[in-house]
Amino acid sequence: MAQQKSCSENESLHYARRKFFKQSTLLTALALTPPSLIKAAGDNLDEKASALFEKQSLEIEVNGKKHQLSVEPRVTLLDLLREQLHLTGSKKGCDYGQCGACTVHINGKRVLSCMSLAIMQDGKKITTIEGLAKGDELHPMQQAFIKHDGFQCGYCTPGQIMSAVACINEGHANNEDDIRQNMSGNICRCGAYPNIVDAIMEVKQKGGTI
Repeated sequence: MAQQKSCSENESLHYARRKFFKQSTLLTALALTPPSLIKAAGDNLDEKASALFEKQSLEIEVNGKKHQLSVEPRVTLLDLLREQLHLTGSKKGCDYGQCGACTVHINGKRVLSCMSLAIMQDGKKITTIEGLAKGDELHPMQQAFIKHDGFQCGYCTPGQIMSAVACINEGHANNEDDIRQNMSGNICRCGAYPNIVDAIMEVKQKGGTI
């Protein structure tokens, strides 16, 4: 028993020594570390890293209004619209370019704004869902979505409408199958697809581009 107790005491002593050496080594390392590095380690590194990106000037026209901005090269068009210009109609769904909720028009072409860098849009004209209506007068596609109940929860609706307008203007709304094919990049979790097709067909049948 005495021998077992002695072994136990020796193990405790070794553990205490190892702990002491580890703590001493850590304190020595901290003492040798410049204060600036210690402070940086305690801050949010992501926020600090973002400050390393030099902002660049950007001039764009959004919904007919010109903006002169200063943005980081890594900022997406979607984040610029939502966070700097406070145009929150364009939704951040998957943020991987797979759901279509962030669809906007750039120089008349539909684009996934979550996959587009803001800095690449310098000098371009951008239209968001907020720019379709003329004052209190809704765009024909907006009216058709309401008439045909083309939305339920409404989260995907801005992107659906922007793609629907582009679908007609691009000449891809000749029949229902054509519409389904060219609207396939816009996901509706509520399953309002038949009503969306009906809305697009009605606007198309009223004639031409919009």
